[in-house]
Amino acid sequence: MTEPTSRRVFIYCALPCEAAPLIAHFKLKKDTSIFPFAVYGNNAICLTVTGLGKSAMAAAVAYSQARLSVTEPPVMVNIGIAGQRDVALGSVWLIDKITDVDSQKRYYPPLVFTPPCPTASIKTASTPQPDYLHAELCDMEASAFYETAIRFTTGELVQCLKVISDNSESPVTNIQPKQVSAWIAEQLPVIEVLLDKLISLATTITVTESPLFAGLVQRIHFTANEQIQLKNLLGRWQVLSNQQALEIDDSLNKARDVLQWLEQEINASAFHL
Repeated sequence: MTEPTSRRVFIYCALPCEAAPLIAHFKLKKDTSIFPFAVYGNNAICLTVTGLGKSAMAAAVAYSQARLSVTEPPVMVNIGIAGQRDVALGSVWLIDKITDVDSQKRYYPPLVFTPPCPTASIKTASTPQPDYLHAELCDMEASAFYETAIRFTTGELVQCLKVISDNSESPVTNIQPKQVSAWIAEQLPVIEVLLDKLISLATTITVTESPLFAGLVQRIHFTANEQIQLKNLLGRWQVLSNQQALEIDDSLNKARDVLQWLEQEINASAFHL
């Protein structure tokens, strides 16, 4: 089992050209003990280069959180490029709504702080969208990132920051890696402000251990990673339900079933709110 780390910030970039200016700016060093993904870090920040697409992003988020488990709710940020019909190239946007084009699931990252840049909605698709048929930004990772990340921390600490790389006048086929790195580098002041705000927010968030936690881990085997998920889900339930009691069916005797049931209850509670 991996020992908990002191790192509080986890950054996920799909492409090496998105990650390069962040690695240089924060003086991150490659973790040569990790092979499935390229992982860079220092004492405070861990950056993972996930690869392109939803499956790669989801796998990288889950892997890094399982391998590099933390004892406090982590800050988790997806930083990368996106396209939009008529927004200026190189401009930066914080995402306030995510729509998965394939499943039509929608996610709303909570913005409980003053954003350091304009906000926008984004649609995540499995393939590039070269026709720019809608007003939202478009990418290939945001929905998978958010859906996976909120299993490991509170929603307020999960954010997506996107820099515009293509539009109707300069389509996706024109994207050059060096230009992407330059655009990301230009937005480092915004990125630093966002991370500072999220770190400050994280210090105010404590996930109090639900009375149910000890009983569940005694009755059912939860891996270390599943215990982190369980603690975070129970904490989210306490917040959403205003400490309302939660009775878990005794017939649920597998960790995966308990976690799925808790997610369903939380989603239903959030919807009614």
